Amino acid sequence: MARAMKVAIVDDEADMRASISQWLALSGFDTETYPSAEDALKAIGPEFPGVVISDIKMPGMDGMALLKRLMGMDSGLPVIMITGHGDVPMAVEAMRVGAFDFLEKPFNPDRMTDLTKRATNQRRLTLDNRALRRELSDGTTLMKKLIGTSAAMERLREDILDLGQADSHVLIDGETGTGKTLVAHALHAVGPRASRKFVTISCAAYSEQALSDRLFGPVAEGAGLPLVEEARGGTLCLEDIEALPNPLQARLLTVINEQGTPPETRIIALCNEHAPDKTLEDVLRPDLYYRLGAMKITLPPLRTRGEDILTLFTRMSEQFAEEYGCDAPQVTAQEAAQLLQAPWPGNVRQLVNIAERAVLQNRRGSGSIASLLMADNEASDTGAMTTEGKPLKEYVEAFERMLIDNTMRRHKGSIVAVMEELCLPRRTLNEKMAKYGLQRQDYV
Repeated sequence: MARAMKVAIVDDEADMRASISQWLALSGFDTETYPSAEDALKAIGPEFPGVVISDIKMPGMDGMALLKRLMGMDSGLPVIMITGHGDVPMAVEAMRVGAFDFLEKPFNPDRMTDLTKRATNQRRLTLDNRALRRELSDGTTLMKKLIGTSAAMERLREDILDLGQADSHVLIDGETGTGKTLVAHALHAVGPRASRKFVTISCAAYSEQALSDRLFGPVAEGAGLPLVEEARGGTLCLEDIEALPNPLQARLLTVINEQGTPPETRIIALCNEHAPDKTLEDVLRPDLYYRLGAMKITLPPLRTRGEDILTLFTRMSEQFAEEYGCDAPQVTAQEAAQLLQAPWPGNVRQLVNIAERAVLQNRRGSGSIASLLMADNEASDTGAMTTEGKPLKEYVEAFERMLIDNTMRRHKGSIVAVMEELCLPRRTLNEKMAKYGLQRQDYV
C-alpha cells in the first residue's frame, strides 16, 4: 500500500493559504495549513510524511530561517519555496540551502501541482528506503526473526550478540535453508558497523572472470566500485564461499592480509553445501580457512529444533493466512507429530513453503499437511520420518504448547476465553504457560 503523503502549507496570508490548500485538495492532496513558521515547526518532525510549501517573506521567522531549521532536522524533506517577483537571488540561495524548488508569484497552479507531485513521490521513496534500512540494520528486529526457544536457537542468539561486537571475520556454516543470510545480516546489525554498508554477493552466481571483476575490479564504466572497495569500513558478505575459485581465494587472502588488525572491512563468509566426503577445510585454502574461520557459527538443522518446528509453522501459516485473507489451518495432534518427525531436508525454507501451501489448501477446503510433507519427502528422496525417534512426552508437550500458543493468539491474550475453549482451570493454565515460557502480554 502506498504511503499517504501530506502537504504542509506555511504562509502568513490567510487568502494565500486557503487558495493553495483548495487547489491542491482538488488535485487529490491531503493539506494542512500554518500561519507562521513557528506553528509549522511544532507539527513537522524528522519523519514528517509529506512535503512543505512555504512563503519566504513572513513576519517573525521568515521562510529562509524555516528552511534552514527543516534541513537541519531532516535534509531529505522536500521544501518548495514561494518567492515574490524579483526575489530570484533569494530563491537561488534557498536552493543552495536545500530547497526542493521554488515558485515565483504569481505562479501557475498546474506547475505547483506538478512540483508537489514530484516532491511527494521523492519523499515517499526517501521514507520507504529509510524504513527498509532500519529493518535491515535494526538488530532487535532481525533477532526477532530468529524464531524459536530450543537450546540451539538460544545459543545462536547469544553467539550473534557476542560475535557481532567483535571485529574478526566470521564463517557461517549450515545446511541449505537454515537462515545463514539472516544471521549474517543480524551479525552486522548488532555490531559497531551497523551504520556502515553491508555488501553481499554469491560466489556461485558468476563465472570466475565475472566474479573477479565484481569483487576486485576492474568494473565496467558506470557500474560502481569493486565490492571490496564498496564495502570498505563495513561488512562484505560472501555467500557460497565454497564456490570461490582457488585463484580468487588467493586474492581474497591478500586483501585480508593487507587490512591489518582490526580489519577495516569485516568479511562474513557463508558456506552452503559441499561434498559429503569433504569438510570446509578441504574446500578452502588452509590459510584462508583459518583467517575466515577464527570465529565460526554452525546453524542447527530444523529437524533438531524440536517444538520450534510447530512454533515456526504456526507463525508462518498465520502470516500467509493474513496475506491471502483466509483462516490458517488448525493443526491436529497427528499432524503436529508428523511435522515434528519430518526430516526437513530444506529446513526453514521448506517449512515456509509448506506453510504457504497449507494455507492455500485450507482456503480451498481440501488437502492435508500430511500430503504436503509426503510429496516434499518423495521429491527430495528422503523418508517420511526422521530416523531418530523422540519420547512420546516430547510430542505431547510440543503439541500442548502449540495449542495454548495458538489459542492465546486467537483470543488476543484473553485468559478467560482460553480457559473456556481448552476446558482448563486458571491455575492449570497458568502453570502450563509458565512451563512453556508463554506470557500473556505477548498476545495482548
